[in-house]
Amino acid sequence: MHSNKAGMISFLKENSQYFEEAVALSVSDKQPYAWRAALIVKNCIDRNDSRITNHIDPILDCIPKKKEGHQRELIKILLKINLSEKQEGILFDICVSLWEQIDKQPSVRHTAFFFISKLASKYPDLENELSALTQPHYLEGLSPGIKRSILKWIKS
Repeated sequence: MHSNKAGMISFLKENSQYFEEAVALSVSDKQPYAWRAALIVKNCIDRNDSRITNHIDPILDCIPKKKEGHQRELIKILLKINLSEKQEGILFDICVSLWEQIDKQPSVRHTAFFFISKLASKYPDLENELSALTQPHYLEGLSPGIKRSILKWIKS
């Protein structure tokens, strides 16, 4: 995967007829290909890419059922898309759940927190919830770099 990631991204960008198949694979349970497809799709879409619009709800539905790295890549896809308020609420709940699971991979929790903080900056009423989610026990187990990044977000 690592040696051919650039090639796979290039292939999908040049062969858009396979895009729908790649998205369908990214929400499937066909591992290890599904999380790889999500990684490739994330790298092949632009901000608010209209090709993702019809796939937002299936992506939201499957995130809680996937393994950690797969969850991270699916959230990263949605971070590039303007979601409806309802979809934002669903993703917010998913991300809070992931963030609260302190045994999750730090990179998954970091990505979840990024969405939480993005939404809190859009909806100031969520700031109280953000401060509750940044209590010290939630920061334990994070790598120094991720912890520093989160503390930086909190300050800003």
